Amino acid sequence: MTARVTLVSPAMNAALREARFDGDAPLDRAGERAARAAASAVPGAGLVLSGPSPRCRETAIALGLAARPEPALTGWDLGRWSGHRLDEVGAAEPAAVAAWIGDPSAAPHGGESLRGLVERVGGWLDGVGGEGGADREALSVLAIVEPSVVRAAVVHGLALPLEAFWRLDVAPLALTELSGRSGRWNVRLGRPLTAPQGL
Repeated sequence: MTARVTLVSPAMNAALREARFDGDAPLDRAGERAARAAASAVPGAGLVLSGPSPRCRETAIALGLAARPEPALTGWDLGRWSGHRLDEVGAAEPAAVAAWIGDPSAAPHGGESLRGLVERVGGWLDGVGGEGGADREALSVLAIVEPSVVRAAVVHGLALPLEAFWRLDVAPLALTELSGRSGRWNVRLGRPLTAPQGL
């Protein structure tokens, strides 16, 4: 079975602008407007999901999608660092930030390690592309997910070293497409979700 998984990063919000660890912040007006403007460019899919964060759910609504929240697509749990800016955490806990960036198994914030994030997202991805993942010959899934989930899916799908996670950037309202099946994924990165010209 071949699966097509299209991941869409949510629209911009204040937490993203401030480089804040916060998946619970809602969209701001500019982010909502950008998502509404891109709604006509959303590709079709047999199954539409979203991460459970307010930003993902609100982006899905602004895109005109009836998305089902999927717990496996929750953003990265950064424990006590949630709600704080990276520069604040770096100033208060420089050794902990260095360990977090340098060791994929470290979770000095009390949340989820990078290894745990990639394993969780990879398990979901392989479940979609596994032999028991669908009754159809091909399955198409569209999911609105936090940038950390997109990065984790790419690292897992291409069997990259975990450290490659830190070198991947995901822009707001960008599409990342994975096609294939468990153990054999192809990736198309970062296509902007923009409405066709002339509409």
